[in-house]
Amino acid sequence: MTILLSSADDSVIERWADLLKEKYDLEQANSLNELKSFCADEKFDLILLHRSLVNQDVFTEIRRLNPLSKIFLLSDLPNEEEGLTFLKLGIVGYANTYISAERLTEATRVVLSGAVWLGQKVMQRLILDSYNRSKEKAASDSEKKLASLTKREREIANLISQGQSNLEIAANLDITERTVKAHLSSIYEKTKTGSRLNLALLYNRS
Repeated sequence: MTILLSSADDSVIERWADLLKEKYDLEQANSLNELKSFCADEKFDLILLHRSLVNQDVFTEIRRLNPLSKIFLLSDLPNEEEGLTFLKLGIVGYANTYISAERLTEATRVVLSGAVWLGQKVMQRLILDSYNRSKEKAASDSEKKLASLTKREREIANLISQGQSNLEIAANLDITERTVKAHLSSIYEKTKTGSRLNLALLYNRS
């Protein structure tokens, strides 16, 4: 497997090369022009890319020139925002430029196997963002299902979500228990919930 080491800092390339030369065939790009030239002419199994060499626009150009090579971005000052930004642009790995020898070796193996390597903070942020998006989507979907309810049906759904019985709901709304049951049948049909539990879960997600 061939890895392209890309940095304008010779000491960084030398460090990476010392750690990886026993296991992989290595090429070196010591400038942005060299990197672009390599990417236009060759496909690599992996590109170790120094963050200081590129901005987002340049990275996008590199991806366009060489869409098949995996890219591992290494940053002198890694942070969650940067990691997530470049992850969306197509990196398969993100770490500190001076990652330990053991972890760089492991990270290289992991990304070459087809997985993604991210620092713990970036991974936690990614999970949190994903969770928040799923919550927002769930809330939006729930609200759409509840939007068809009348004002009275919405009141009943709210009381169901609080765990009240039909008798309690009837007393609170000053209606008969039979009327509550009729409203519930309509609510179940409109929301496609079919039970008190499902209705309560739906309402509490909205």
